[in-house]
Amino acid sequence: MAEKRRRKPGETRGKLMEAALALVGRGRHFASLGIREVTREAGVVPTSFYRHFRNMDDLGLQLVDELGLVLRKMMREARGNALQADKLMEESVAIFVNHVQANRSFFFFMAQGLAGESRAVQEGIRSEMRFFASELANDLRRMQLAGHLSDGDLDLTCDLAVRSVAFSLTDLLGIAPDDEFQIEQVRIRTTRFLQLIFVGAAHWKSQDRA
Repeated sequence: MAEKRRRKPGETRGKLMEAALALVGRGRHFASLGIREVTREAGVVPTSFYRHFRNMDDLGLQLVDELGLVLRKMMREARGNALQADKLMEESVAIFVNHVQANRSFFFFMAQGLAGESRAVQEGIRSEMRFFASELANDLRRMQLAGHLSDGDLDLTCDLAVRSVAFSLTDLLGIAPDDEFQIEQVRIRTTRFLQLIFVGAAHWKSQDRA
């Protein structure tokens, strides 16, 4: 179907990205999506795709950038609650769960991308996770909550924490959005994962700090 009016700059690009996410949110795997399917969902002609993206991997990397914005918003909210250090993990997990519920298609894309066929998309998502872990480590240094750990051990601890939270995506996305009881169970369990990680880290003796 021909585009009947002149679209605003970036409008078609946004429609294509939204279309890919909509298809993923309905159960399609991003790696299996074709350009014609995405343009049909977006309501644009197939040739318009190449004005914005080289291929589906390129579209996927643009989605990774958008996912990064969602993750950074999560970090800003967590920092806003960082004055209560004793509740930092509990509140951070609650923020994560809320963002997953509000952006399910994005997080379906993330879960698929971590084990997907596209190496470029997979590495893009892993890069965002490394950035997230690095920012968490910087926050803990700023709050003076891990002074006994070497930089290397703190980085490993934060990497493990981020991986544990990311692993909980599988559980969250497998639950119906209105099943509040099961969602709460995942929140409680994920918080316990983090508590166990940081309790262990609190008793860890870094070799270069011994």
